Amino acid sequence: MSDELSSFANLDLDRTARRGYPEAVYCEGKTSEQVAAIAAEMRTRADVVTLFTRVGPDHAKAILHELPAAHHDAEAALIAWPPVPPEPAGGLVVVVAAGTSDLRVAREAMQTARYLGRRTELVVDVGVAGLHRVLERLDLLRRARVIVVVAGMDGALPSVVAGLVTAPVVAVPTSVGYGAAFGGLAALLAMLNACAPGVAVVNIDNGYGAGHLAAQIAAQVPADGA
Repeated sequence: MSDELSSFANLDLDRTARRGYPEAVYCEGKTSEQVAAIAAEMRTRADVVTLFTRVGPDHAKAILHELPAAHHDAEAALIAWPPVPPEPAGGLVVVVAAGTSDLRVAREAMQTARYLGRRTELVVDVGVAGLHRVLERLDLLRRARVIVVVAGMDGALPSVVAGLVTAPVVAVPTSVGYGAAFGGLAALLAMLNACAPGVAVVNIDNGYGAGHLAAQIAAQVPADGA
């Protein structure tokens, strides 16, 4: 590790061997120079999946200068290195976004699960204001090993989905909503109080955490292969 890098970061390069999953680089709060130095270090480690999350435009420019072939999902604010995800194994992870405004967090969850080696499907704009929309995707939802449900506003969608499927549901509250949504706190509390069993809740806007948990859950496939 370079002297420059060691002055502000201590990369956990053995995490994959220790835990089965690599370290992610949370870019928010880091300078462009810092993320560029990290990217330069990872350039020589194409055997280790590296996810750069919460990537702003300046971060993206700096990272892609060092890793021009990396996969950049600007909508998810995420960059993945190496660009090709691992061969998928385990069960299917379905990520459901209640509204288009929830899509950034939903895509972060989807890309995280994908680059951690899971098959993924994304379902968008199926919030409870038009309940028929989620019912139309019931066949796909029931094929999932785990479902990530991303919602702001009233945060009701995870309870609805969990009442329709056998798979565990990872609920992600988002900071989408008017004043009384309190930046996602209303959705968070609604999800924590879900009346349907089998709902786990991660922090507000934490698509990465939800995708990671879903990948871990889906790593083991039941005997029927679902």
